[in-house]
Amino acid sequence: MPVPNPTLSVVIPALNEAAELQETLRRLRQVPEVTEIIVSDGGSTDATEAIARQAGARFLTGPRGRGGQLRRGAQLATGDVLLFLHADTWLPEHAGDAIANALADPAVVGGAFRKAFRDPHWLMAGSELRCRLRMRCLQFAYADQALFVRREVLERIGGVPDVPLMEEHLLCRALRREGRLALADATVTTSARRFRERGVLRTYWRMCAVNLRWHLGAAPEELARLYARR
Repeated sequence: MPVPNPTLSVVIPALNEAAELQETLRRLRQVPEVTEIIVSDGGSTDATEAIARQAGARFLTGPRGRGGQLRRGAQLATGDVLLFLHADTWLPEHAGDAIANALADPAVVGGAFRKAFRDPHWLMAGSELRCRLRMRCLQFAYADQALFVRREVLERIGGVPDVPLMEEHLLCRALRREGRLALADATVTTSARRFRERGVLRTYWRMCAVNLRWHLGAAPEELARLYARR
């Protein structure tokens, strides 16, 4: 008799995501292994809460800050595996199979997906290749790649770091001490809206500046203010 895939608890950090959340939740419901969806809100003033509740998701609210929002959501999760998903990132239907295959190796404690943008500018080409190289060379993935982790491992490392930005850096660093990270054999698609709103080159420049200052020792709070500037 085949062993069932691990159950997935999906945690979505949200802040005024009414425009994107409904379709994300609809697609999540098509993944059989998803047994729980938790929307961890940071103070939305639009219809985010109504959309989440209508879709059957658990909804909680608290202070704004992506790391803290993910941490609070994860503390309520009951699935075998936690999947951290941006509100504008769509999972493929076979995401559960892809995660199960990645975690079939007991040395793998978590991982992420390849990522492609929806309606990207030509300057944004090559995203999937960059995902492969980051995972292979650095054992690291960005938050919009749908990070996943075994629940018992996340509990062992103390949960998601409660920081306003760069939580994926701290999380991947802690997970690497416990085992290996893997790239699932599937691709998520994410919105290119922030690149369109801010400009592709300007957005890439800001991301590079934030990452450089992070590696030079800047605090996540300082970087969050830098990243939020218009």
